Amino acid sequence: MGIILKEHTSHKLTITEKKSLFDLERKKYLFSLPNYTVEILPRTFKEERGKKYLCFKKHHISEKEITLYSDYFVGVDWLTKDKSRYIQVEPKLNDKVIKSFEKVSDFNDENISEQEIQLLNEKAKKDIETSSKEYEVDVIGMLIQIMSRSEVSKHANNLLLIDWKDKEIEITQKQDLLTPFLVVKFLNLLRDIVRKGLKKSYYKEQKNLSNRVKGKILVGQQIKQNIFKNRLTHTVCEYQIFGEDFLENRFLNKVFIFCTNYVENNHMYFKENNDISWLINYIRPSFEHIGSEISIQEIKNYRHNPFFKEYKEAINIGQQILKRFSYNMTKTTEEKISTPPFWIDMPKMFELYVYAQLLKDNPDLNADNFNYQFSTNGNALDFLICSDGKKIVVDAKYKLKYNYGQIHEDIRQVAGYARLNKVRNQYPQINEEIECLIIYPKPIDSDDYKNNFKLENIINTYNPIDAYHNVFKIGISLPLLKTV
Repeated sequence: MGIILKEHTSHKLTITEKKSLFDLERKKYLFSLPNYTVEILPRTFKEERGKKYLCFKKHHISEKEITLYSDYFVGVDWLTKDKSRYIQVEPKLNDKVIKSFEKVSDFNDENISEQEIQLLNEKAKKDIETSSKEYEVDVIGMLIQIMSRSEVSKHANNLLLIDWKDKEIEITQKQDLLTPFLVVKFLNLLRDIVRKGLKKSYYKEQKNLSNRVKGKILVGQQIKQNIFKNRLTHTVCEYQIFGEDFLENRFLNKVFIFCTNYVENNHMYFKENNDISWLINYIRPSFEHIGSEISIQEIKNYRHNPFFKEYKEAINIGQQILKRFSYNMTKTTEEKISTPPFWIDMPKMFELYVYAQLLKDNPDLNADNFNYQFSTNGNALDFLICSDGKKIVVDAKYKLKYNYGQIHEDIRQVAGYARLNKVRNQYPQINEEIECLIIYPKPIDSDDYKNNFKLENIINTYNPIDAYHNVFKIGISLPLLKTV
């Protein structure tokens, strides 16, 4: 049984040697044999600028008590070194954290006392801990929008961490985020391949030809199929053809068939408004004349052509997808599945989702206008928007804080970016003070609501943070899963 947490929450576990107590309340206890130490080893997702980012954290309260802290990575992993328990972090946002951020950022009292700040923090913490309203973020819906923009999708390679070598964890299809994640990435790579045109190559074909000979005669098969059966006008031949129906395209078609079958059986993630149906219908005609019978051993020995870089990545992800289902189509509909440990970087995904939304709503602008991950002096701005004499420093803030001091520290950090010389000198150079904008997640549970991040609309509708000059905020709605 796993320990299931939401993003940015804590959970206390007590180590017990009583098997009966453990069996009764597994969510609260970790079982340990006498004189045996339970080892919990949090996985490192990445390391940037000398700082390690752990997928989750642990804190030993005492010898027998441990507190687990989830961060903003979602996924499934082994909790204990002996692989007896696993941990899962779900993509769920607490409504009260969002409201606390909005309340503190709207609060403008220069003479607020330390005692008042403490009371604000305590109330916010209590509201968050007792909140019953949470939003389950549709990670796959976000990914589909990210992958729909080629300028954005090229930054998506580091969103996912998978340990294929570790022991697999048994979960239900509903808990699985890895497979739909891989399926979306594969289908979008396939779209790019189809858009450019399928690669052609020489490949061998065997046929029993009538009244003619082509290429090499296969003597053994000729004797079995024709001589013994007195078909003297037929010849079994092997010859080369230059076309599209060769090994690599056959493999892509095989994986494509797996993906379409998976999409049809998993409506929770693949809703009509996700444009997956359009994507499949766009790809399908190009593979109608391509076979799907291949030897898995052949594709393992495949050597990619550097002129077709999309093929290398698509085949790599395709192998991962087939491996997920043990090369068996019927496993795409099974209720219980096994998954390798994996984690998804939600703050990074949120940045790319905002990026895709900005490009979608501003077709007259391109990636150069948004300066994603603009770097200077060891700092990296999420976006530096430069357009028509306007310059805006943008911070996509998925990691919302509820603590008064931490919120103001984040705001001051964004404001500080606008003072950097490299930011001020970036074209176009303007005499006015550079505006700062914080974009934060604000899920709206309505099918009718649509984000509008056209630059003119943002400027006219974002809300000022009154305690700071030229610092603003605006919420962006995220796709949500409807829980039954």
